[in-house]
Amino acid sequence: QLQLVESGGGLVQPGWSLRLSCAASGFTLAYYPIGWFRQVPGKEREGVSCISVSGGNTNYADSVKGRFTISRDNARNTVYLQMNSLKPEDTAVYYCARVKTVQPICAPVGSWGQGTQVTVSS
Repeated sequence: QLQLVESGGGLVQPGWSLRLSCAASGFTLAYYPIGWFRQVPGKEREGVSCISVSGGNTNYADSVKGRFTISRDNARNTVYLQMNSLKPEDTAVYYCARVKTVQPICAPVGSWGQGTQVTVSS
């Protein structure tokens, strides 16, 4: 069964950092481009960032450019999202998913995992 599992969320204060991890189960993550998405109640899920198979092509939402960094370790079958200078508006459930395209947009494909909650509050 193909599954992605997100972890690393938590409650932090504005300006703090978190690193999210996306681990693959049942398939080799290294073969696929992967994206991070987030959703708050009452709003549509939005793309945050995505990364190509090699890691050489990345895409970021304007709202996170300069603060978030996506990376991957194919040997560990894991994709990361380093989030710095967190803001209250970054509060959301964060999901990872396979994507069909990295550019011009992160287009998700496949099923969604449970997600990991990120809360930024003082």
